[in-house]
Amino acid sequence: MPGNLIYYAIVLIVIALVAALLGFGGVSATAMSGANLLVWVAIVIVIVGLVFAFLRRAS
Repeated sequence: MPGNLIYYAIVLIVIALVAALLGFGGVSATAMSGANLLVWVAIVIVIVGLVFAFLRRAS
C-alpha cells in the first residue's frame, strides 16, 4: 500500500510543477500539500508495519 501512496504523491508533485510553470499558484500549492500528506501517511504506514514485524518476530 505505501507504494501506491508514493506513486500518487509523485503524480501530485508533477501536477504541482506543471501548474507552477503555467502560473496556477493555487493549484500548485494544493497539489503539493496533497503530495506532502501522502508521503507522511506512507511513512507512518511503513513505520507501523516495521514495528509490528519486529513484535511478531520477537514473540
